[in-house]
Amino acid sequence: MPQTRTDQDSPWKMIIEQYFPDFVAFFMPELYAKIDWRKSYTFLDKELQKIVREAKLGRRYADKLVSVYLKRGQPVLLLLHVEIQAGREAIFEYRMYRYYVGIHERYDCPVASLAILCDNNAQWRPHQYQQDHFGTHLSFEFPCIKLIDYRSQWSELEASPNPFASVVMAQLKTLDTQRRKTERKDWKFWLIRRLYEQGYEQQDILNLFHFVDWLMILPEPLNALFWREMQAYEQERQMPYITSVEQIGIEKGLEQGLEQGLEQGSQRQAARSLLLLLEHRFGEVPSEVQQRLQLLDVAQLEALLPSVLEADSLAAIAAQIPPTTSPDLAAEPTPKNGKAKGRKRQP
Repeated sequence: MPQTRTDQDSPWKMIIEQYFPDFVAFFMPELYAKIDWRKSYTFLDKELQKIVREAKLGRRYADKLVSVYLKRGQPVLLLLHVEIQAGREAIFEYRMYRYYVGIHERYDCPVASLAILCDNNAQWRPHQYQQDHFGTHLSFEFPCIKLIDYRSQWSELEASPNPFASVVMAQLKTLDTQRRKTERKDWKFWLIRRLYEQGYEQQDILNLFHFVDWLMILPEPLNALFWREMQAYEQERQMPYITSVEQIGIEKGLEQGLEQGLEQGSQRQAARSLLLLLEHRFGEVPSEVQQRLQLLDVAQLEALLPSVLEADSLAAIAAQIPPTTSPDLAAEPTPKNGKAKGRKRQP
């Protein structure tokens, strides 16, 4: 799994679309009570993209433009601006104002704006854009939600069944564990376990897991440990929601890498992909098996692939790997200085 991700917007965009009524209920309860949820709501992302391009304000963030209907029948356009930068942006207030003006001019109907700030800067709280020139005064105010303020409401988040309670907790723990990856692994497991304990349906668990997994990146050794813990937990509850689906996706990617290596005749790439696939399915692979695997040619690796994908145990696969001519792969002839020279593992 990659150690960094440059696109932090996508998980927010996706989770808002998946749980839009819950989003409004969590962050804007007064508006939620006034919306007629019997009528459909519409995401106007393409229209918003055009407005942003016309504003010429640089890149977009996780912005959503949604058309909803109030109970009295009046349509309202809701601009959701989710800001995930790590620090302040000088033109943020102006950006919110320009978006508002562009949307209002295009649709000529009420517009409600909301800014959600996911950064860790407690002092940065933009909420107003002003101009004052020779007696002409302009003031544009918008609500701003700072997610770090929810730290003081952790017990309420834990008790909330709203999926955005999980979203906020994941965002907070991502900030809190930037330099404490082992602690992040523990919190990540806690957050996913909580979904099961609260009785979420399988698809909801998968949706929220993808959000948490996207944010709470782990280095590979801890990531492998997390997956083993997750698999043991799901087996205990007899609910293999995540591990079964994710394992299919991960193994498919590794299998594609292996097949690419085989097609290109690259023994090194094929052996490495096969080893990663074994580690994903069965955990740590003994060094003796790794070394035997690296000595196979492309044809032998290709013949082994079906067993790697279907076998129930690592031992069953190891039994099919041809033995080497040397009884001790780790040892090489002792040099004259009396010190053994270790075999260098191929990358």
